[in-house]
Amino acid sequence: MAESSGGSKKLLWVMIILVLLSSAGAAAAIYMVMNQNGNGNAAEAQAEPERQSPIFLDIEPFTVNLESDRAGARLLYTGITLRVGNETSKVILDEHMPQVRSRLLTLLSGKQASELTSPEGKKALSQDIITALNEPLAENQAPLDLREVLFTEFIVQ
Repeated sequence: MAESSGGSKKLLWVMIILVLLSSAGAAAAIYMVMNQNGNGNAAEAQAEPERQSPIFLDIEPFTVNLESDRAGARLLYTGITLRVGNETSKVILDEHMPQVRSRLLTLLSGKQASELTSPEGKKALSQDIITALNEPLAENQAPLDLREVLFTEFIVQ
């Protein structure tokens, strides 16, 4: 029986060593996976483009006579904000604000109230404004980067 207890002790030690080696291997694998995820997040964070704040140019609200329709003479009171893609476009538009306002007044005075009251009409008007303002305001002007026309006030009366 002495031999069988010696064999049991050897088997017990072998099992303890195997459990320790398995635990060390599992710990190493967990460490490598966690370390790899940490590096991946850092690379993703560096790859993300930097968030840029939008650039807006407010145009003072104004009132314009619309083209007469069945209801007679109508008025439009509107406030417009332009979202531009860069500071250069904002500076150019701001420097030429009298021309910008004149183009807007001319464009709007040719519209009828029925064209402007629907959401589709406002979208079409927004595109018309972008087209009108993309025409050069001065000689040798850099192209404007107009992104969006926002109506901050819009009353048809």
